[in-house]
Amino acid sequence: MSLFKPCIRPTLGSVIGRGHLIVALVGVAMASVSLTLLGVLALRVYADHNLHLIARSINYTVEAAVVFNDKSAATEALALIASTEEVADAQVMDEQGELLARWQRPETGWLSDLEMQIARTILEKPISMPITHQGREIGSILLIGHGGSLMRFLLSGLVGIVLCTAVSAWVALYLARRQLRGITGPLRSLAAVAHAARSERAFDRRVPPADIAELDNLGNDFNALLDELESWQTHLQSENETLAHQASHDSLTGLPNRAFFEGRLMRALRNAGKLDEGVAVLFLDSDRFKEINDNFGHAAGDAVLIAVATRVRAQLREEDLVARLGGDEFAVLLTPLHKIEDAERIADKIIASMDAPILLPGGTQVLTSLSIGIAVYPDHGLTPGALLDAADTAMYQAKRLSRGAHHTAGSEHSVVHLQTRS
Repeated sequence: MSLFKPCIRPTLGSVIGRGHLIVALVGVAMASVSLTLLGVLALRVYADHNLHLIARSINYTVEAAVVFNDKSAATEALALIASTEEVADAQVMDEQGELLARWQRPETGWLSDLEMQIARTILEKPISMPITHQGREIGSILLIGHGGSLMRFLLSGLVGIVLCTAVSAWVALYLARRQLRGITGPLRSLAAVAHAARSERAFDRRVPPADIAELDNLGNDFNALLDELESWQTHLQSENETLAHQASHDSLTGLPNRAFFEGRLMRALRNAGKLDEGVAVLFLDSDRFKEINDNFGHAAGDAVLIAVATRVRAQLREEDLVARLGGDEFAVLLTPLHKIEDAERIADKIIASMDAPILLPGGTQVLTSLSIGIAVYPDHGLTPGALLDAADTAMYQAKRLSRGAHHTAGSEHSVVHLQTRS
């Protein structure tokens, strides 16, 4: 059991999204608190100014009653004004500080008391104003505001602020997520293309355009890099195919070489064993190649080999294979083979194809012939080496009996094709 747990890294989307959320919430919260404090401060200033106006009105109204110390007149004048204003308690004192008149708002229940206590705590403070007559202070007024309507206005404002805050937060988050998609979307596409190129060698994938200039430039540069990698991959594949072809084919005739032929023969024998079919190997050797090569030069010998390869290939079926084993030796693989006569018939066609003269580079025409040995699986061998040896031995038997003939391994006769020479 591993002692180290894999490190789970957060995604870019989660990091940016969390940052946007925090910034949006902090910004909206600060704006909400600021608006609330400004609203409370404005209402406190308004409430204080309002109480001072009410106190001045009461001052003017009760001044005469205080001068004559008329309690009933002072009470009546005080109630006339206080009952119509946002006043919870109003008191008028004489010069000695004795209570001359008082008005209190009637009790309307605990909710009103709670509202008034909150209003006193948050909005209004009691005020005291002197009553003067002819420049002399003859009494004072004490007012305690009620603040019910101001409190209701504040609560309504707070509800509006909360709603606006919620809407602002939603809009901020929506815009943040939209911006986040504009950043993470192109990065996800870039990461997906890079992963495909690394793991699947999919260099044909491309990064789509992005709305953000920097990300679009990054995608374009990455696409240009993929273009170069794709070009290199195509070049390397072409080089590999060329090298593979050169490794398995003869450079002069373009035919497969011995290694390629033996590999195909091995697969053909394996399939034939499973399907209970026959396979034939024809071993071909040019009868006059050394003579032509010595008399006319290597270029003439090459022309003969190319002509032999072309003519032999033209006599075969599409599924058959002809290969150059080396020098002037060729081999033909016939698969599937239903009967030995089919192989002998194809050998006759190959021998007959050599009747026409071969044009050498200098304009000289020469004639050559092929001796062919035939070996059939499973009668003459069960392995590629055994079949090739049997066909090679049969070819030498055909060459010994008569040039330009074919011989089947294990048979007592050869079939000879007489060439027409001009």
